[in-house]
Amino acid sequence: MKAQATAAAQADIVLGRTSFPVNDYFLISFRLRGAPLERYSPFPDIEGFKKSSKSSTTTTRIVGGQTSTELTITQRYAAYAEGEFELKPFSMTVNGLAVQSAGAKLQVLPQQAAPTAPPAGGAIQGLGLLDKLFGKPKPQEYIEPHDNAFLALVPDKTAVYVGEGVHVGLYFYLTPADQGLLSFYNFGGQLPDILQLMRQRTAWEEPFNEQEIVPETVVAGGKTYLRYRLYEAEYYPLNTQPLTFPEVPLQMVKYRVAKKPEAGLDNRMEGFKTYRTTARTITVKPLPPHPLRDQVPVGDYHLREAINRTTFRTGQAFMYSFTVEGEGNLAALAAPVPQVLAGVEVYGPDTELGITRQAGRVGGTKRFQYRLIARQPGVLALDSIFSLVIFNPTTARYDTLRAEVKPDVKGNASSAGSFTARPDDPFYREVLNSADNSLQPLDAYVDVKRYANYILLALALLAVFGWWRSGR
Repeated sequence: MKAQATAAAQADIVLGRTSFPVNDYFLISFRLRGAPLERYSPFPDIEGFKKSSKSSTTTTRIVGGQTSTELTITQRYAAYAEGEFELKPFSMTVNGLAVQSAGAKLQVLPQQAAPTAPPAGGAIQGLGLLDKLFGKPKPQEYIEPHDNAFLALVPDKTAVYVGEGVHVGLYFYLTPADQGLLSFYNFGGQLPDILQLMRQRTAWEEPFNEQEIVPETVVAGGKTYLRYRLYEAEYYPLNTQPLTFPEVPLQMVKYRVAKKPEAGLDNRMEGFKTYRTTARTITVKPLPPHPLRDQVPVGDYHLREAINRTTFRTGQAFMYSFTVEGEGNLAALAAPVPQVLAGVEVYGPDTELGITRQAGRVGGTKRFQYRLIARQPGVLALDSIFSLVIFNPTTARYDTLRAEVKPDVKGNASSAGSFTARPDDPFYREVLNSADNSLQPLDAYVDVKRYANYILLALALLAVFGWWRSGR
């Protein structure tokens, strides 16, 4: 895929599998690196497919003190039928950067398993005639019809623990019959005030990277609605103060209709109506008693480990990854502090964070990569070095993620003294894995100094002789 970039940002397009069963999705993603997302153009339409849900993933890497961030927005497409289809070449604009794709041939195979129900929505991509401009109406008598639309602020929980996430969405609902009566009015201008009302000073806010406002078909109270997702975020309370959301207003265009419609006339007149949410309060519960209660991360987490060697020698560096996976405030999750163990040196960590926001949930992975050197032979019990106490809000219990890898270190005890390396030293990072740990004579540098002095003395004598000859 071709990508254009500025000095500060880079963007490209990534296509998913081009051969897949009819009950699976085809994926188109764009990746943005080096800048926060400001705007992007719509994903392309594909003949024979309909757009389904979207998701966003943010990956943050911290290596050697340098931080880099990559955002991926993914659009899912559902095929109507089996067969071969063509994705024509297309381009998108991301933060003003033009990115192109050469397209692809898509092969939709027969169904292979029970179909996954596509997320509701995507059937209607706008308000149709509401967005057209209307001519100046002739004098008529207009009435304001009743509508069934409403604005709602919907949390997925009414009570949470400190540090536990609560998803809050701001939605506008209207019935299909109301489409001809209502239209959005200057939503971009109203959004800053809406966000200010939803902001919580005592909570960490993780917003969803969604810009397009498209309707989803939902059923509430036995009635079918079109639901517009205006804003959604995950909130993580920092203390026991309740999360309080006041009434949020939204001004919409509402048309009045002619009492006696006449042929050839618009028979509608533009007006305005303000909708308001109901105020909401979410209770925040303290964590159960624990010696580390104020430092324990909260979430549904589990541990995944990795190590870069299968054989180990004393004095030889190796890499160990402690990766926390699951749902929770991974951005605020601190690295496990290595415990001091005799005969083992630990450096790092380098950090990589990947956050995915999808279907009202926030999760991902956070990897901490350490560099270790064992000075003593034998089984190295990493569980005595790396562990992380967590609180699982689902079970309301504390748990400990503890390393299970136990490498067997071969060789003789190393008498080399430990050293402290600067984490930003590029020489240290490049040569540590291949460094020779064999002992050197203590007077090695004394000999080097002696030979250097001999050379300097010879050069000085040569210079004096040259000066004396030139004087003659």
